[in-house]
Amino acid sequence: MPGMGKYLAIFNGAATREAREKITPEESDAFLARWGAWASGLGAALLDPGAPLYRKVRLTVDAAEPFEDSRTAYAIIDAASHDQAVEMFASHPHLGLAPGNSIEVIECPEPPTE
Repeated sequence: MPGMGKYLAIFNGAATREAREKITPEESDAFLARWGAWASGLGAALLDPGAPLYRKVRLTVDAAEPFEDSRTAYAIIDAASHDQAVEMFASHPHLGLAPGNSIEVIECPEPPTE
């Protein structure tokens, strides 16, 4: 059953480059299987499964500058409330992938029509 609002999740990775390089193909496959099960469990509520976030540039009036941060991916879901959206992401396997990983769950209200 569709919810009533869109919620953006920003995934933050805490693993160091060295830790990421030590992930075995088996560990990666196991993570992807857990992610697939999580995504399948959401069904139609998963509006956009997201993608990794690479090649970041911050724009200002004066410049366009490349930058690095901990944001690694995003996803968008449909939920009846912010609390429900938080609950839906609470079981995401990203949280257990590396110590310190986190997910920001952000409400995306419809823009005003008038």
